[in-house]
Amino acid sequence: MPDPSQEFHSKVLGRAGEKLVCKYLRRHGYKIVARNYVTPFGEADIIAYRKGTYCLVEVKTREGDILALPSEAVTRAKQERYRKIARFFCAAKRQEVPIRYDVASVLDGEIEYFEGAFI
Repeated sequence: MPDPSQEFHSKVLGRAGEKLVCKYLRRHGYKIVARNYVTPFGEADIIAYRKGTYCLVEVKTREGDILALPSEAVTRAKQERYRKIARFFCAAKRQEVPIRYDVASVLDGEIEYFEGAFI
């Protein structure tokens, strides 16, 4: 059974990472369209817009000594989920819009941002 205090810590850490990434995106000219965008297919952490493109951003936050980068935790299944979320988003907007899939890796408060991390 999962440790409730660990689950709580993970959620708090994740939300803090998302907040940092939103600030980062705004500083780089993005408009935040949605946070925690929920669909029947799952949730996108952030949807941002810049220069005619909507960016669905998966945020992975970690702290301390780790063996792999947070961004490496974006599995093929997660990528497919984001593709479905994007289709849902386009249908909700009732138009085809340019979409890009980005990943933000937050490690001990430092952000590494990968534009077009997957197709």
